[in-house]
Amino acid sequence: MNNSIYPCLTIKGKTAEAADFYINTFGEGKILQTSFYVVQIQLSGQRFMLLNDGPSSSPNPSISFMVISETAEETEQYWNKLIENGKSLMPLDTYNWSAMYGWVQDKYGVSWQLYTGSRTDTPQKFTPTFMFTGSHVGKAEEAVNYYTQLFPQSTIQGFLKYSEGEGENTNYIKHAQFDINQYILMAMDSSADDGFVFNDAISLVVECNTQKEIDTYWEELTTNGGKEVMCGWLIDKYGISWQIIPKVLGELVKEPERAQRVMGALMQMKKLVIADLENA
Repeated sequence: MNNSIYPCLTIKGKTAEAADFYINTFGEGKILQTSFYVVQIQLSGQRFMLLNDGPSSSPNPSISFMVISETAEETEQYWNKLIENGKSLMPLDTYNWSAMYGWVQDKYGVSWQLYTGSRTDTPQKFTPTFMFTGSHVGKAEEAVNYYTQLFPQSTIQGFLKYSEGEGENTNYIKHAQFDINQYILMAMDSSADDGFVFNDAISLVVECNTQKEIDTYWEELTTNGGKEVMCGWLIDKYGISWQIIPKVLGELVKEPERAQRVMGALMQMKKLVIADLENA
């Protein structure tokens, strides 16, 4: 598992509360960093960033998190906590693919697919799952191939397409699992008119060791319909948001006075330039 790639969740005004909620819900967690703008937590060894400012959008089920449990009791335990002031997207029940499964949107708008199964095939406890809908439906397979060609040490574990009678185009992806630089992701297509598409409330952070790495990801992800935003943020051609940042950034903002200068410089940038941040 690669902790240099991790999700960022926009939860305005409630990041501290949400951090405590997720640690209490899932256990095996701790707070790694806390500030007014960002709280970083670790759940089962995986990093999550909770953002208190930034995008005006809210999380929706276009990006959810598959949570693998090895017992139905564990799955039900998570469900009972997440459903409180949340809502069910698929009821907790036995399905032909899982002894106990449910899809729930929690009180902060973040969606979780709770799945009972073996961790052998998916050793990562929490897996971001992209749902390609609207104008991007049918592009899951293309996107998986694109990401695995862009990022090093990437593999595709497999594609499962819809079968006849399931109400979807049989060329569409029902489930795909892949990893980018040893970080596991999943993808699916859905032609249902759910009324949501990818937005920037949930993004993927990629920490880079070198400027060349930043430049490569930035140039590739902003082409062919992608676009630059600000402060290391971009939106790729599928509408998925990324933060391409230098790994050294955490060290540069540890000392308060220097942090102000570094953040002042960062706020003026689109693509981040390591040398300019170090010299701020």
